[in-house]
Amino acid sequence: MAATVRPQDSLMERLFSLSARGTNVGTEVRAGLTTFMVMSYIIILNAVIISGGAQIAGQNVSFAALVTSTCLVAGIMCAAMGFYANLPFAMAPGMGLNAVVAFQLMVGMQYTFAEAMGVIVLEGIIITLLVLTGLRQAVLRALPVPLKLAIGAGIGLFLFAIGAYAAGLFVVPLGATQGGTVPPPTAGALGNFTAAPTLYAIFGLVLTAILMRLHVTGALLIGILVTTVVGLIVHLGTGTALSVIPGKLELPTQVFGAPDLSNVGSGIMGLSFLTRGADLLLAGLLATLSIMLSDFFDTAGTFTALGTEAGLIDDDGNLRESENKAYLVDSLGAVAGGVLGSSSATTYIESGAGIAEGGRTGLTAVVVAIPFFLAMWLGNLFAIVPPEATAGALMIVGLLMIAATAAEIPWKSLDVGVPAIFTLMLMPLTWSITNGIGAGVILYTILHARSATIPLWICSIAFVVYFVVGTH
Repeated sequence: MAATVRPQDSLMERLFSLSARGTNVGTEVRAGLTTFMVMSYIIILNAVIISGGAQIAGQNVSFAALVTSTCLVAGIMCAAMGFYANLPFAMAPGMGLNAVVAFQLMVGMQYTFAEAMGVIVLEGIIITLLVLTGLRQAVLRALPVPLKLAIGAGIGLFLFAIGAYAAGLFVVPLGATQGGTVPPPTAGALGNFTAAPTLYAIFGLVLTAILMRLHVTGALLIGILVTTVVGLIVHLGTGTALSVIPGKLELPTQVFGAPDLSNVGSGIMGLSFLTRGADLLLAGLLATLSIMLSDFFDTAGTFTALGTEAGLIDDDGNLRESENKAYLVDSLGAVAGGVLGSSSATTYIESGAGIAEGGRTGLTAVVVAIPFFLAMWLGNLFAIVPPEATAGALMIVGLLMIAATAAEIPWKSLDVGVPAIFTLMLMPLTWSITNGIGAGVILYTILHARSATIPLWICSIAFVVYFVVGTH
């Protein structure tokens, strides 16, 4: 129940309109901590992916500097989303986008780390201009409501798949790292259900589900914390490896460490890629376009799904409040990520975990920002939480997203049902939100050729180009 306070008596009330959205400070704090826990993997994983790509490319990019930049960008953008847009959406460097930086730009095209960050800065500037001119919002508003609902359901399935992958319920081919948040699955490749990490993740899932079933306040956060503590005790007591990622559930030898800011400013210097030779310049511009399309529509789907779960969506499937502010902050996340040397920052679908805990305002996002800032000094401590401990929460949040959207889609109307099922299914199957949205938009436009709007036709043509270029 929302706190009974008068707006003039509470700074938090004046800043975030807590009562109007039926929430209170305690709920928002719990929601923010939950969101941070389920997305904190990015602190280490972003550094692992980019430094790994740099090593393959024969470059030396400081792991510590990448951790610092990741935390700094996430903290700044979460605070901006909270204070400026007043939405419970958290931001951090995006998985998938960092793989493009590491393997397409640095390994494939032999761009330096700074030049790769320059591509991200350019993409962010273009997206920001589209927001300021209103073009991005106009295009996204042209998407029909059933398609937006399918996007929300597809992201729910995607989030479930991410959790299931982290739990070890299915396995992936070695080296398959492109296309989305984590490597895409191999069809029919079940995980080892007798492996200790998988059993540990299943324990966390069952525990969290029981807490949710009993309507325990803070069930998701409690589930993550208890699962982590139990894993820590078992691992330290028996030596059993409960995570597939080395170093997890290990007490750090050094808790505090000075932030390494050596990557800050790299994206500005990296704009020198525009002076490259014609072939590499063209490749860089095409990469910028590809990242821009992904960023453009991924965010739209994420906003729709999270806004629906939070009850902040109107009858047309758009955010009722602060939509323009939210898109502006998200767009600036790419610029900030490039400038500060972490890769493009984007809104995380894992924000749904905090929303499921009751987060409804920007205070949730501000709370998420605080541990990210602290992690610049305490990264080793936060790094002990393994993905297996958060996998159950992600799967449950995915279920909640599916339940909130899929039932509203008119499946029996094939001119809607066919685009919707492609939208919904291609996200987890191809490990890409953009692929799902693209297929849905193209099919919907074809099946509604006479009534489709000009923006829908433009989007469809753009997605045809995206699929043709992206598969060659």
